[in-house]
Amino acid sequence: MSGLSWESMVAALGLAIPVGAAMWEFGFAGRKRLGYRVQMDTTAKNADTHPHAGVLRQMQQNGTSLLDPSFVLLRIQNSGWTHIDANDYVVRDDDQVGIRINFPGRRVDGMVVTELSHDYLRPCFDDAAGLRMADGQIELPRVPLNRGTHYKVLAVLERDPDFPTGQDFPDPVVVAGIKGGVRGGRIKKTESHTFASRPVMVFIALLVLVAAAQSFTSFTRDDAPAQAAPVDCAAGTLTLSGSTAFRAAVADAAKRYVKKCTDARITITDDTFKGSVAGLDSLEAAGKKRAGTTTGEAADTNAGAGGPGLPDRLAFTDGAKGDGRPRLLPRPVALSLFTLAVNKDTGVQDLSLKQLRQIYSGDITNWRQVNGNDVPIHLVSRHPGSGTRSTLVQQVLAGKELLEVTSGDCASMDRGRPGRCEVGDTATLLDNVASIPGALGHSEAGAALTHEGVQQVRISGYPATVEGADAGAYPYWQTEFAYTYGEPPADSVAAGFLRYLTEGAGKDSLPVHGHRPCSELEKPLLCRPAD
Repeated sequence: MSGLSWESMVAALGLAIPVGAAMWEFGFAGRKRLGYRVQMDTTAKNADTHPHAGVLRQMQQNGTSLLDPSFVLLRIQNSGWTHIDANDYVVRDDDQVGIRINFPGRRVDGMVVTELSHDYLRPCFDDAAGLRMADGQIELPRVPLNRGTHYKVLAVLERDPDFPTGQDFPDPVVVAGIKGGVRGGRIKKTESHTFASRPVMVFIALLVLVAAAQSFTSFTRDDAPAQAAPVDCAAGTLTLSGSTAFRAAVADAAKRYVKKCTDARITITDDTFKGSVAGLDSLEAAGKKRAGTTTGEAADTNAGAGGPGLPDRLAFTDGAKGDGRPRLLPRPVALSLFTLAVNKDTGVQDLSLKQLRQIYSGDITNWRQVNGNDVPIHLVSRHPGSGTRSTLVQQVLAGKELLEVTSGDCASMDRGRPGRCEVGDTATLLDNVASIPGALGHSEAGAALTHEGVQQVRISGYPATVEGADAGAYPYWQTEFAYTYGEPPADSVAAGFLRYLTEGAGKDSLPVHGHRPCSELEKPLLCRPAD
């Protein structure tokens, strides 16, 4: 026993308690058990406030009013896990009575069986079956009861003349026994449980104590590390850049990563997250600088030589990078849903693809032309290089580019005539859409959903959902990629965070911001809707 640790003892106790609970419930408590419950025991005096209480006080027997009449409703039930047969009652073989109920201080004036859980119990209460009453006692027959069956008996009683007036009556005394039953076979007074019986509550309390003890020993033992770290923790500083639409999700995962991996630092700033193309540009520039080259040709030569990748940089883009940039290697991370958002005064909640293409081509310039309010349309867009913008052009506008910019500053746009302006990030775009009457913009779905000043627009009747994209009905979506410059070392902070984001706990941050992890899709490597 000297080699048995405290933790092992607690663990063994945690196993023994549920085993003991099961043995109690299905072994001990599951044997034959006859129970009763007093569901009502009241006098006519207790019902004085009822409008018809006088009827109860005027009850008579043989022309004589009852003396302090009272009423008792008893429920007799099989509360065990095995059936009870007529021969299981502990009485003489020639005794038809199985249960005797006494009412100290009262006489029985009448009784009736008011409820049977099953109609097949009714013959058990025939006149010759042992259902009788005496001055202060009720006798019930030896009724066979399957598991869970019950019946109820209502008794009308009056005070015994020798019992003191005004004194509370003692509880009914129920006498019965079952062969092979629990606790010597005595009939047991049961209770109605809204949650669990008292023994089960005790077992639950013990389990809580065991869990608390295990937690205490885990956090206080001397040989425990100060903080458990994920497998992919790495030391160093990591710089992230790219899509503003994906920034919030990445920032959330990064915050969780550095909290677990105390030797890691992750840099996320407005200067690094300026858009998908800007993120690729900064990643490529850092790679060339690290390789000691300044021209694309030299960088490509170095790429062909298979030099080491950057260990401290990642760029995130809405969609693939396209041709060129041979040293930048993609890794699909999530499926992102984008949406169109309008100012709430437009009066529009749904637009067809045809209407959207006419709006962005300048053929429709007022919301009344699409059954909205009489407000000029102001387009608020992202700068070229934005993934949400390029996806809008490719998948919603059928490849047709946007109208020329009419104002260099969205805040100074002429509110009385249609126009278009551009901004650098998603948050600024949504703020402008919310403040400019008649504004229409585009962003990732999660950001638009949480912005109070804008309203999402359905496309041809379909909202921005993964189900709609999977069915091929919702067109405005894109795959989010993480790019590295070359193959980063496996033990680098770039490789560690990328694995954490795509395979580890970091991917839990993605759905919170409206993105679907690639690992949850039917084809994770493609990371596209099913169709």
